[in-house]
Amino acid sequence: MSDKLEKSIQELKKGRSGRYKSVPAIPQAPDDAGARALNEALDSGFKIVKFLIVGLAVAFLYSLTFSVQPDEIAVKLRFGKPVGVGEAQILKPGLHWAFPYPIDEIVRISVGQSRTVVSSTGWFPTTPEMEVARQLPDPTPFLRPGIEGYVISSDGNVIHAKATMKYRLNPNTALDYEFGFSNPTNLLQGILDNAIFFAATHHTAEEAIYKDQIAFNEAVRQRVYQLVTDHRLGINIETIDVQTMPPLSVRDSYDLVLSAQQEARTAVNQAEAYARTTVNAAQGQASTILADGVTRSNQIVRIMASEANSFSEQLPHFERDPVLFKERLMAETMQTILTNADDTFYFSQREGIQRELRLQLNREQIKSQREKEKEEAAAAATATPPPVRRR
Repeated sequence: MSDKLEKSIQELKKGRSGRYKSVPAIPQAPDDAGARALNEALDSGFKIVKFLIVGLAVAFLYSLTFSVQPDEIAVKLRFGKPVGVGEAQILKPGLHWAFPYPIDEIVRISVGQSRTVVSSTGWFPTTPEMEVARQLPDPTPFLRPGIEGYVISSDGNVIHAKATMKYRLNPNTALDYEFGFSNPTNLLQGILDNAIFFAATHHTAEEAIYKDQIAFNEAVRQRVYQLVTDHRLGINIETIDVQTMPPLSVRDSYDLVLSAQQEARTAVNQAEAYARTTVNAAQGQASTILADGVTRSNQIVRIMASEANSFSEQLPHFERDPVLFKERLMAETMQTILTNADDTFYFSQREGIQRELRLQLNREQIKSQREKEKEEAAAAATATPPPVRRR
């Protein structure tokens, strides 16, 4: 188009018709500057659009994935129904995918966190601050039904009872807990209430409060385990703590009775322990005395038997010659007694003179003593006299 216009202008300049004056040249527009700018703008726009498309695609793909933490499991609901059958419905910890909401919905279930449920139907009202400080409300002169909870024991008395249970979800049966019941927490609280009432109907107030509190608590636990199993709740029970208390208006009297019974029980235990110690000591002494007596008796019997045998053996000799037997017996006896005698002299009996026996004992010892005295006297004689001092 511009070439034809320029050609026409040139023809006019040559004066084909001579009547026209020369027309000045029209300035030529820049060579395709606008087109190039437009092309550059379009290219930049296309690049931005491509980048946006890629980003949107990446964001869309990322939105299809989700992760399950180590302390939880997940269930994928597609249009409100779980995807999969049986254990395949449970998504373990890791990376998974799902369509965006509202097509798919992810339900996360915490299985690593410990949960707590409390039964306070038979307990008096308290505040969180009082629970932390372990503070009891002020006693009232009478029970206030509807405000203060209570249970009736088997003997018809009123007591307060409270149970606290800590539990965790079982990863293999957590779906039963989450989808099998509309409100499983309220169900567990009702199970605790049932267990407390059940145990109270099988124990007296005295047993539940202090006399046999262990049995009362165990009855509550066994009842809870039974009901949880029957309802297939799929939980792992960690602890069940049970508290019992008399009505606040008579709590001081209960404490006095309990203290007196504990003191009596302590005194009885101490007396029984002392009696056992005394009896054991007496039995030990009696056994020792009896053993010593038996030993001494056996010794005496053996000695007497030995002497009897000895006399029986010597009896024939005595009967043959009594005088000789006496002389020999006398000589053997004297030999046994006077083993340290060096010389023995026998004197025959004279008429009118009594027979005597003279012995010299330990002659060596007497000799040694005399020699020692002689040596000391000789040493004293040869000793140098002390010098005489002159004044």
